Amino acid sequence: MKKIGVALLGLGTVGGGTYRILKNNHDSIMKNDGIDIEIRHIIERDKEKAVALGADLSIVSTDINDVVNDKDTHIVAEFFGGIEPAKSFLTKCLLAGKSIVTANKEMFSKSWVELEAAAKKGHAGLYFEASCVGGVPIIRTLTESMQGNVIQSLMGIVNGTTNFILSKMADEGKEYGDVLKEAQRLGYAEANPTADVDGFDSMYKLSILSSLAFRKKVPISQIHREGISGVDKADIEYGKQLGYTLKLLAIAKNRDGKIEARVHPAFVPSDHPIAGVKGSFNAVHIVGDNVGDIMLYGRGAGDLPTGSAIVSDIVFAACQSKPKYAPFKNVDNVSTKDFTDNYLCRYYLRMTVADQSGVMAKITSAFGKNNISIASMKQMPSAGENATLIFLLHQTYEKDLNRALEALKKLDCVNSVNAVIRVEE
Repeated sequence: MKKIGVALLGLGTVGGGTYRILKNNHDSIMKNDGIDIEIRHIIERDKEKAVALGADLSIVSTDINDVVNDKDTHIVAEFFGGIEPAKSFLTKCLLAGKSIVTANKEMFSKSWVELEAAAKKGHAGLYFEASCVGGVPIIRTLTESMQGNVIQSLMGIVNGTTNFILSKMADEGKEYGDVLKEAQRLGYAEANPTADVDGFDSMYKLSILSSLAFRKKVPISQIHREGISGVDKADIEYGKQLGYTLKLLAIAKNRDGKIEARVHPAFVPSDHPIAGVKGSFNAVHIVGDNVGDIMLYGRGAGDLPTGSAIVSDIVFAACQSKPKYAPFKNVDNVSTKDFTDNYLCRYYLRMTVADQSGVMAKITSAFGKNNISIASMKQMPSAGENATLIFLLHQTYEKDLNRALEALKKLDCVNSVNAVIRVEE
């Protein structure tokens, strides 16, 4: 029987869930995996959290050196969030030869290179399954199950807060601001929701996932990011009429040897599996050259779902004869030649124009001069002197579209371009 000492850094939502799983599932893990896991240290300022969980207060402290200097602690699981003190604490543990497990996507995506260097120096392991998509085993799928494929694309709903908001807007016809307040009241959104609604959380996760998918470091500096705060319920409704559902997507593609990585609202066909992912659930759709389409779906956050991923990593780490590191050259100074920001996709446009003759001729001329082809156009019922036009465009390059938008804004018959939303088929 292999005995493994574990330290927990923090007893917040996920830390508390992990503690409960390690206690409740201790015997089944010992029986199924041959590992006797002992929680030897808990680093936590608020001892009331430990009391509420029934933890032994003699192992609770605020001194990371208690963990670093204990030769019988082998694995350290971190739940602090943020960059510091998490990064400093984990670096000390790695240099002391202790493997780490973390759900901290911001810290990990920004400090992966430094943490890996410390891990190699201390002959320790890095495990981060819980950093992306909560309890859904996406990391292990990419690293352990896709060796027979060259991954062509990855597309996912990786943030439950924004998916809850967009689902509510679509199902109940509510405005963004009203649904955000509801999400905050229910605990799905933070008092300061910026990390979620502005796409930062999804960007951190996409950096990790796309790096593993394409075996090449994809830093956050190479990821285009847009949030959902500018989404209008009118476009969600118009999209539904056209057969599309709006989601905040994290998208990465390997096109002609170059990687494109982006986070933004996008329409997907309403019969696509991603479109059916509702509420706070997450899903990731992967396309491999041999396996074809794969989709993983489940709870992307929460104490027990994320805690289950943490415990999985603890068990996985305990079973390794030697640590594994990133399957690519893990450096920060990547070549920009490996990436492209000239995306190729379809687009949805909504604009307000003067309701008069000759308008369509001017608009189509602006499109044509910029290599853009119109797939369909619909004029919505209007009153007064203005009209609302909805365009679906054939696949076009982002830079051509941007030139066309500049040309449209200069037309005296175009009052405003109200929405530009990418469409992923």
